[in-house]
Amino acid sequence: MSTPTAARPTATTTRLAHLVDEVRQAVERGLPPDLTAHLVGEALGPHLGAADLLTEEQRAGDPDQYRQHILHAERDGSFSIVALVWLPGQRTSIHDHVSWCVTGVHEGRESERRYRLVPSAAGAPPRLVATEDVVNEQGDVCGFAPPGDIHRVWNACGDKAISLHIYGADIARLGSSVRRVYDLPADR
Repeated sequence: MSTPTAARPTATTTRLAHLVDEVRQAVERGLPPDLTAHLVGEALGPHLGAADLLTEEQRAGDPDQYRQHILHAERDGSFSIVALVWLPGQRTSIHDHVSWCVTGVHEGRESERRYRLVPSAAGAPPRLVATEDVVNEQGDVCGFAPPGDIHRVWNACGDKAISLHIYGADIARLGSSVRRVYDLPADR
């Protein structure tokens, strides 16, 4: 499945504006990526599941692939907030990221398989080894920072799933948070 294309930032609800302010305060502290991600996760958690966080347009899916709605891109490029809308069975490729990221499940459930890149002997290509399978329920928050952020995510429920992703990069400019897609042998 291809990576969804970026759209311009969409309308902001009052709750989303508060989240943006809270994330801005965390990012402006200038801490290392892992600490920034932790603070951003603390800001995101209380907003997950709130009916007034997203507009109807921002909750819309796409029958062909998961859909990315850019909710906010900070003018200085220091962070972006994105809603990903997943219909049943939709998934990402195995990938890593351009920056730190915090993810929270707003609605539904998502599954995630995390991988480690393992070098192979005698010039053979490296391979991916699955290290952990995680089910993220509504309200769950997780964060990570490269390196070591290789994973695949998919909708793990029979209904629409929506997750919020906060990246330490300008996704409106970049188009995606994906740094690299892995087409290597991988554990299933």
